[in-house]
Amino acid sequence: MPNSAEQYLNPEVIRNVSRLDLRARFIVEGFLQGLHASPFHGFSVEFSEHRRYSQGDDPKDIDWLVYAKTDRYFVKKFEAETNISGMLLMDLSASMGYTFRQQLNKFEYSICLAAALAYLMIHQQDPVGLMTFDTNINASLPPRSRRSQLAELLGLLSRLSPTGTTDFGTSMKRAAGMLRHRHLMMIFSDLLSDPDQILEGLRYLKHGGHDVILFHVLDEAEVTFPFQGASMMIDPESDESLIVDALGTRPAYLEALKTWRKTLAADALKLGIDYVPLDTSLPFDRALVEYLSQRRARG
Repeated sequence: MPNSAEQYLNPEVIRNVSRLDLRARFIVEGFLQGLHASPFHGFSVEFSEHRRYSQGDDPKDIDWLVYAKTDRYFVKKFEAETNISGMLLMDLSASMGYTFRQQLNKFEYSICLAAALAYLMIHQQDPVGLMTFDTNINASLPPRSRRSQLAELLGLLSRLSPTGTTDFGTSMKRAAGMLRHRHLMMIFSDLLSDPDQILEGLRYLKHGGHDVILFHVLDEAEVTFPFQGASMMIDPESDESLIVDALGTRPAYLEALKTWRKTLAADALKLGIDYVPLDTSLPFDRALVEYLSQRRARG
């Protein structure tokens, strides 16, 4: 087993841990260990209790102990400022279960990230809930901050499996309609759906006043296209198949992928959404830093 907690940020290592609660804990502990030793040192303090001093704040509220540690001015957050309601939205479509080799598939990778984020939020006393979706909203767990919420949420996540088709746009509309108050919506999906419907669904969330982080999770093979020779490609949701010449197809495929991600990023930017492209080979801390950045921006 690894000597350093940070090694649990590696998906290849975490797949050897069977229990989801331990996966979440190890990922967060590895992340915080790396955060403490990195240029982000002091970020976790700011994240949990403080926000950056800005013009108009009373200088008497500056926390000089934090200034001594970070060389930056921060003020203590009021209780209302520290509370954020988070909602995890998990794509249950069959395509999320795809993997090319024996590693965490897209769904398992997303589940690990969602569990780690829930672990972080509950331990910061932030309410967090869960919605699952395919062509509709399937399960919904309202946000709560009590410790028992973590066990309930992780239990629900561990029982999920990716099956069927998806309708991203309709699901996001339904999600927006179910929430009365502003939330930080953390979406985990491979986004293999109609681009116009994806954009429409995201608009609904933003029009509802929600902050959104879009974790776009692909398999490592989907971003590297390691296939050789004549390869049969099968759509897991429709079972349609196509035989392609992998070598001849690779350049056009990779260019199309690059264009697709750039378009998604540009559309998200216009809507004020954080777009986080990931694949199943990437360490988990990349996504956790994005969460902390979004959390800090709200302060």
